[in-house]
Amino acid sequence: MIHKSWETSKTIKQIECVHNNAEKFVVDKVLTPGKVYDVKNETEEFYFILDNSGRIGGFYKEYFKEIS
Repeated sequence: MIHKSWETSKTIKQIECVHNNAEKFVVDKVLTPGKVYDVKNETEEFYFILDNSGRIGGFYKEYFKEIS
C-alpha cells in the first residue's frame, strides 16, 4: 500500500509537461503544458505526479520531458 504515502514522499525528480493532447483520456484539466511537476514514483510506462488537482495521478511519459 505504498501508494497511500506518495503525496508526502520524497520527490524523485522533476519533469515538464510538453502537451496535454490525449487520444483516449481527458488530461487537459489536470496537466498544464510548460508547468513543472514533482515525480513521486515511476514505472516503465508512467510517471506518478502531483497534478493540478493536488492529488497523485499516473500519466503516460509521452506528456513530459525530463529536466536536466
